[in-house]
Amino acid sequence: MRTTRLRAVLPALAGAALVTGTLLSTPAQAAGGVKIYHVWYDSPGTDNRSTKSLNGEWVQIKNTGGSAISLKGWVLKDASNHKYVFKNVTIGAGKYMKIHTGTGKDTTADKYQGRRAYVWNNDKDTATLTKASGAKASVCSWTKRAGPGVSKPMPGMSWRRWS
Repeated sequence: MRTTRLRAVLPALAGAALVTGTLLSTPAQAAGGVKIYHVWYDSPGTDNRSTKSLNGEWVQIKNTGGSAISLKGWVLKDASNHKYVFKNVTIGAGKYMKIHTGTGKDTTADKYQGRRAYVWNNDKDTATLTKASGAKASVCSWTKRAGPGVSKPMPGMSWRRWS
């Protein structure tokens, strides 16, 4: 009886996800590692390429593992192949790090790409985090769709697909 109910509910849930434009899953936590945790692709306010506006666009990663991980040689890129290569950087166990588009002084929690133009597209894009070996560590894609009966995410919040 439970199997029958589950079979009936799963297609309904999948249909609801397609109607709202959401494709959600959670990052893998069991194995640990560095994952894309959040993408803020639409900086607040007017897109005027100011340092504040450029730095309002960022990708946050998280080390879900129990020990520090060196990110030296890792790459964060978008679908258009704009790349940020991590220098001699380590992310602590359970820690978060934001990679901002613009310029600033790097800290343990914040890194800056040093760009004078936006990287992450507001309508759709994919952020890919790749290990120095070339293996994909994490991917986050989003689209901003709206239509009759479909609500748009708040500015900068993403409909996202994680892996």
